[in-house]
Amino acid sequence: MPIVIRGPQGGGHRLGAQHSQSLEAWFVSVPGLKVVMPSTASDAKGLLLAAVRDPNPVLFLEHKNLYQLPRSAVPSGDYEIALGVADIKRAGTDVTVVATSNMVHEALKAARRLQRQGVSLEVIDPRTLWPLDESLILQSVRKTSRLVIAHEAPRRGGWGAELLSIVQEKAFDALDAPITIVAGRDAPLPYNAALERACIPGADEIAAAALTTLARPGLTCL
Repeated sequence: MPIVIRGPQGGGHRLGAQHSQSLEAWFVSVPGLKVVMPSTASDAKGLLLAAVRDPNPVLFLEHKNLYQLPRSAVPSGDYEIALGVADIKRAGTDVTVVATSNMVHEALKAARRLQRQGVSLEVIDPRTLWPLDESLILQSVRKTSRLVIAHEAPRRGGWGAELLSIVQEKAFDALDAPITIVAGRDAPLPYNAALERACIPGADEIAAAALTTLARPGLTCL
C-alpha cells in the first residue's frame, strides 16, 4: 500500500497531554510499517521523497520543534535519502549517543559541552526507526564501548528498549558499561510550562548519562 502519513508530535509547546505525545513506539511495533523521524530540514526533504516513492506504508513523524529551527541550507532539486540508513551527526571516540528527532539537537549540545572537558561523544541519528541501520550503530558501539540512547517518549515501552536489546544481543562483548536510556518521564505531559520542561529530557541529562557510562561523574555536564 503506497501511502505516506505525516504527523507532528512531541512536547515543549504547552499543548497538554492530548497533543504532546511521542508515539513512534506504537508504530514501530506494527509489522509492515516503516517509521521515519527526521531531525533536519535537508534530511526531511530527502527522506520524504524516498518515502513517497516507497511501495509500502510509511509513517513520517515530525517533532514540532523542528518547524521552528533556524533556516538551513537544503539541497535543491530531486534527491532521496534511503530509508534504513543512519547518519553520524558528530564523530567521536568515547561514548556513542543514538538520539532521535529533536533529541539529536540536544545530544549535539551535550557533545559540545563535554568536548571542552576532553570527552568525545559520537552522535548518531537513525533517521528511520524501522528499518533500522543496525550495522552503523553496532560499528560505533564497538568503537566507543559505550552507548547512551536518547528519545523524548517515556522509557516504558519506548523505542530505546528495542535498540538496547539489539545492542545487548549483538555487541555485548564490546560494552564496557551498561547501556543507558535517557527518556521522558512516565507521566502525561502537563500544560504548565515549568512542569512540561521537567518531563522532557535535554542536553543536561544526556551529558550526565555519558559521564556516568565513563565512570566520571565528578565532571560537570554544564
